[in-house]
Amino acid sequence: MANQRTNVELDRLALDQKFNARKFFLKWEWLLVVILLAILGVNISASGGSFLGPQFFGSTNNFMDKSFLVLSMTFVIILGEIDISVGSTVALSSVLMAVAYNAGLPMGASLVLCLLVGTLCGFINGVIATKFKELPTMIITLATMIIYRGIANILLEDRAAGGFPDWFQNISWGTVGPVPYSLIAFLVFAVVFGIVLHKTRFGRELYAGGNNRIASLFSRVKVDRNLLIAFTLNGVMAGVCALFLTSRMTSTRPNVASGYELEAIAMVVLAGVPAIGGKGNISGVILSVFIIGYLRYGLGLFNVTAPVMSIIIGLLLVGSVLISNFFLNREKKLKVR
Repeated sequence: MANQRTNVELDRLALDQKFNARKFFLKWEWLLVVILLAILGVNISASGGSFLGPQFFGSTNNFMDKSFLVLSMTFVIILGEIDISVGSTVALSSVLMAVAYNAGLPMGASLVLCLLVGTLCGFINGVIATKFKELPTMIITLATMIIYRGIANILLEDRAAGGFPDWFQNISWGTVGPVPYSLIAFLVFAVVFGIVLHKTRFGRELYAGGNNRIASLFSRVKVDRNLLIAFTLNGVMAGVCALFLTSRMTSTRPNVASGYELEAIAMVVLAGVPAIGGKGNISGVILSVFIIGYLRYGLGLFNVTAPVMSIIIGLLLVGSVLISNFFLNREKKLKVR
């Protein structure tokens, strides 16, 4: 009987997501589309139209590596949790890959090691989060952030490591026509994450856990298992990010990917995923990645300094959160009526 009730609850959650014209055109994603189009228009104007050429795709190389983190971070935040250790996980994965390669490990095996290290770091975060429920995940991942970055610093100190083969650089800088490999890889991962989130039982359980964890537990939803999977996936994507980032820079240092965790969280929040969880979708996440990425590129065309750029992006995020919360509160009032 309990399993039947669980299926009914999840099916009801899926029915709530059926097409509704009014809800569709009032979605947060339409505002993101308008913002993105405005940014693209300004970039085209500022570049004298040249932005429509190779720059349109080539500029994505500047921000596409961190975009992989945004996909998995969406799962974590939909559950109402947070992971601020992903930047350090990227650094540790990158550093261990470089150290292993320079020690004589074949490059192919070093790539696998990079992914395994990221996966292990994410898995450790998930295990701690599920075993010590009294600890907020922010505190847990703050601790692991310091530990992972500390290990990277012990391994390389202030040195850089590189000397990778030429074909490894091609992972980030290679293209299919004008489209970089990194952009193609991101879109493929985005489709996979979108299918998992919106079309599978696991995805429905993520929403259920984020909406009401206690009710989900009583409905036999495996909240702890889902939390462990979400954190592990975050580690996997940190490993993928490390591959593309290291390939783009052609070397690595212990301080790489500093601030990546905050940018990933910011992109998820801009996508309309509330910090309390239970809501959001991949299409909004994809739009937010390109909004922040192309905004940074456009501000660079106007020679805006990095501190001013951060202020502008911060104001955009604060504004988007305020507007998002306004619509969220409005929806709640309408439901009450």
